[in-house]
Amino acid sequence: MGSPARGRLPDAIEHVAKVHRAHHPGADLDVLRKAYVLAESSHRGQMRKSGEPYITHPLAVTLILAELGAETTTLTASLLHDTVEDTDVTLDQVGEQFGEEVRYLVDGVTKLEKVDYGAAAEPETFRKMLVATGNDVRVMSIKLADRLHNMRTLGVMRPEKQARIAKVTRDVLIPLAERLGVQALKTELEDLVFAILHPAEYARTRELLLEHAGRPDPLAHAAEDVRAVLHEAGIAAEVLVRPRHFVSVHRVGIKRGELTGSDLGRLLVLVSEDADCYAVLGELHTCFTPVISEFKDFIAVPKFNLYQSLHTAVAGRDGEVAEVLIRTHQMHLVAEAGVIALGNPYATNAPNAPVEAADALDGERADPTRPGWLSRLLAWQSAAPDPDTFWSSLRAELAQDREITVFRADGGTLGLPAGASCVDAAYAQYGEAAHDCIGARVNGRIATLSTVLRDGDMLQLLMARDTRDAASSGPSPEWLDHARTPAARIAISHWLAANPERQQPQSDPAPDPAPAEYQAGAGAPGGAEARATVAPGVAADLPGAAVRLAGCCTPVPPDAVIGFAVRGGTVTVHREQCPAVSRMTATGRGTVGVRWLDGEGGDGGDYRVTLLAEAFSRPRLLADLTEAIAAEGVAVVSAAVEPPREQRVRHTYTLQLPDPGRLPTLMRAMRDVPGVYDVTRAGRSMAAARS
Repeated sequence: MGSPARGRLPDAIEHVAKVHRAHHPGADLDVLRKAYVLAESSHRGQMRKSGEPYITHPLAVTLILAELGAETTTLTASLLHDTVEDTDVTLDQVGEQFGEEVRYLVDGVTKLEKVDYGAAAEPETFRKMLVATGNDVRVMSIKLADRLHNMRTLGVMRPEKQARIAKVTRDVLIPLAERLGVQALKTELEDLVFAILHPAEYARTRELLLEHAGRPDPLAHAAEDVRAVLHEAGIAAEVLVRPRHFVSVHRVGIKRGELTGSDLGRLLVLVSEDADCYAVLGELHTCFTPVISEFKDFIAVPKFNLYQSLHTAVAGRDGEVAEVLIRTHQMHLVAEAGVIALGNPYATNAPNAPVEAADALDGERADPTRPGWLSRLLAWQSAAPDPDTFWSSLRAELAQDREITVFRADGGTLGLPAGASCVDAAYAQYGEAAHDCIGARVNGRIATLSTVLRDGDMLQLLMARDTRDAASSGPSPEWLDHARTPAARIAISHWLAANPERQQPQSDPAPDPAPAEYQAGAGAPGGAEARATVAPGVAADLPGAAVRLAGCCTPVPPDAVIGFAVRGGTVTVHREQCPAVSRMTATGRGTVGVRWLDGEGGDGGDYRVTLLAEAFSRPRLLADLTEAIAAEGVAVVSAAVEPPREQRVRHTYTLQLPDPGRLPTLMRAMRDVPGVYDVTRAGRSMAAARS
């Protein structure tokens, strides 16, 4: 591995150069030669724990990136990525010899010293890399390839160190590879982590694959049938059998139970043009029996990580079901390599160069080098100076394995993790100005800030409009229960810490009238006393406490209730069966005894309740339900209808009852409406009803 004659490629990087030229025929290889010479001379004498010369590591990392099609600058930096960290080479020297871009990439992946940062070195190193990735995604590409080669050679480490590195890889690096679309690295990393952290399951999966290896492959027969159909239709296509990797087989086994040969892989159909993808789909659905529930169009609606393909499944002549992926050759390159397939995305003449901000739509895919999830991460990390908070928040953020796109009323879009609420959307759109959010409309309907958003929802956030509203608005502690994203949770926590006097809980802010707060012993509007009071023996503790009926479960007499004291001297009252009760008691929140006042029975009272109606979808269902409600003398405050799923639909009604005693009769009347098969109170799990 010594230095070659000037101008000639060293033998050690001949293979790298050949692979690189296959992707980039006109690449300048002289800079790679110079980088290798510097790296080899700098690392000379250093050995890896495996006993190999250290230079084998940067060479292996560079080959991984070259095989994925990385451009020359990335490969140059990958050859040098450990020189500043492990040798006497300085960043200034790298910059002088190879330019500012290479210097930046090498700096981005250089670890912080434990001697300076102690236990915070690892989280702060990742923070540094992520900030650098925000300016150049190639930083994370090099880090992912670096971790892949380290995982391949992890067997020489002690078992406890293997487990620690594998867990960080699982929690941080694999989700980052997924978000950057680098599936080729992600899948191999998953298998390597699987083998270390779950050796028994890995061994069983390996044994299963070995058993099937000696049997006829049903997917090979399916591939032949598909080739024949497409040839007869005159569609030029390449049909391949794509085996599943270990983790994928394991997941399918958990999902389906006993596996067949066709479960161990999928068919991959590669064509030239987008239109050919749909032509292939049409032929497959015409000549085979399609499994409609398996169809997904990620060409018309790409994933947030650039991924595009058509997914379907068809049953062949023997009844075996084969999953099929249909994509163009370019889509396949991007599916495997993600952002690495962009080449140098910052070159002004690059086909995928970032769109100028003035010309870009405000959305996830306007700039593939700065996706929405990365912008959100960079925004909240600056507000989390504590390394432990940053590290735990980063893992929580990356644990979200799916993103949704929400359309804003002003024409833009928001990318949010699955399960995000209107609270999360407010902070994603407005930052700290979201403190003044007072409600939302989702798909044109008034919604509480706790509403969980779905992919494709139309969202309008309602903000305090004048000084009086702004002065009285602000987060309540309950907002933390609805916030899923670190950006929202950190901003809310900071506001609550800075405004301890303003932490009285509020019902979920919404522009429609909300349940009022009542002073214990004071009359409610209209003379009614729809309130709960502190029970005898607990009133030495909370005299004159303000009492609020929780909006999540809307308790009414004679419900069994329980109270929770919060800052500001307020007691929030929940039904005992409310899911929020178990969550709060599990975190150690103390309870307060509460009871309904004697004489609660109605007489013009003002009781709110939220009911969920499950029904088979049919015309006039909404009209018939609201008519049944009105016939019981009950007013509808708000109603929402979810999109039908498998011919079933859910209606949510917030109702005003003159007398809580009418609730059982009302629920029976709603169940009697044709098509309705269940009516329940809010706060009870609907899993059984929707299964």
